Amino acid sequence: MIDRAMDKTPENAALVLFSGGQDSATCLAWALSRFARVETLGFDYGQRHAIELECRATLIEGFKRLKPEWKTKLGEAHMLAIPTLAEISDTALTRDIAIEMEEGGLPNTFVPGRNLLFLTFAAALGYRRGIRHIVGGMCETDYSGYPDCRDETIKSLNVALNQGMGRDFELHTPLMWRDKAQTWALAHELGGEALVDLIVQHSHTCYLGERGALHDWGYGCGECPACRLRAAGWEKYKAA
Repeated sequence: MIDRAMDKTPENAALVLFSGGQDSATCLAWALSRFARVETLGFDYGQRHAIELECRATLIEGFKRLKPEWKTKLGEAHMLAIPTLAEISDTALTRDIAIEMEEGGLPNTFVPGRNLLFLTFAAALGYRRGIRHIVGGMCETDYSGYPDCRDETIKSLNVALNQGMGRDFELHTPLMWRDKAQTWALAHELGGEALVDLIVQHSHTCYLGERGALHDWGYGCGECPACRLRAAGWEKYKAA
């Protein structure tokens, strides 16, 4: 639920798109290492792997225990329900259907407009909260080809948001040019083994929402595209 009371957040504040997954958890650590105050925003859009949202609170408590300064910096944890996205989507992330490639070369896990909506809602919330820095885990290096994860898309949207809202927002994508192995390495750099272990144990990335089996790299079915990317990145990270 969104806190309706406007607070006087300092300019040196950030709003992190925080789903409860590996990438967003790493982005949260990145933001905490750079900004004086950090708020988080999650979205319930009828996703098949909604269990990721249940991981958010546990992760945030874990972050608070890792470093005293992170506990001080962590602010409001917001959640927005946008069920309309699932209503207008016909994808493997919003329907109980098999994950497969479509004729255009994209996997059917692509949810059209998802990141565009996420960042627009984040900017609208940031407008009210007095926050101009918005952090997202979009990545063009180790990804499934989603067009709304591309650097060009994010930069174009940044311009549109600034013009449309009359504010100087800055969209940060610290993982844009990192593969999954480098994302694990960044987590280690920011929070050491303790942060890596927290992400392994308590984040969720599996598209099927499987949380029965704990692998070296975390929970998941081990077969969906998200699990395969995460597992391959873990192996590369450990080998390095």
